[in-house]
Amino acid sequence: MWLNAALDPIHESTERFIATVRTLSDAEIRQPSLVPPWTRGHTITHVARAGDSLCRLLAWARTGVETPQYSSVEARAAEIDAGAARPTAELVADVAAGADRFAEAVRALPEDAWQAEVRMRTGELRTPHTLVPARLRELEVHHADLTAGYGFADIPPAAARWIIDDIAAEFARRDGVPALRIEALDSDLTHDLGGPADSRTTPLIAGTQAALLAWLTGRSTGADLSITGAERLPAAPYWI
Repeated sequence: MWLNAALDPIHESTERFIATVRTLSDAEIRQPSLVPPWTRGHTITHVARAGDSLCRLLAWARTGVETPQYSSVEARAAEIDAGAARPTAELVADVAAGADRFAEAVRALPEDAWQAEVRMRTGELRTPHTLVPARLRELEVHHADLTAGYGFADIPPAAARWIIDDIAAEFARRDGVPALRIEALDSDLTHDLGGPADSRTTPLIAGTQAALLAWLTGRSTGADLSITGAERLPAAPYWI
């Protein structure tokens, strides 16, 4: 079924994430992640709370009652801070329970709710059709953020491609994104970021999907990417 096709990669990604978290000692939980000033514990807690925030948006789509993703920026930060120093076992249980709540919320959506627009905390409008796969983006990028043996090169190619496509679509909705073209060397993925692109003047950034994703999310300076049409690789446009 198409619903299983949407949920199965998220379930598999969750299992990989949890498996990595289980390998961390309570002391390692308090060490830095790739999202300063967050520790690994902050990042893991964020993954759990972000899943709950998507459940609130899915409830909005299901009921038609506007339910914000977070009550405020301050409340979001407070939730993450409050859970960051918990022992590994508690963090694992939190992520696992949250995954069950998310899957239940997705399966509870009636057919007409899949077309309902809801607003994410960034102001972006989405229907559940693109909101549900956004969970995969959270899991995979933040898994790499843990710097615990799982990097961007370990993200399944199909997932990496969806995340890059999703980021490129977000950039296309914004004003002020400079014209850049990206091209994957290990797939047929290409995107024009910003625009309008001109093949004669638009800088071309090339590399593996993993390297492009790390750069696009601000986790890498792009040292393993090549650029044609410019003297140096620019910083990626701000993602979220």
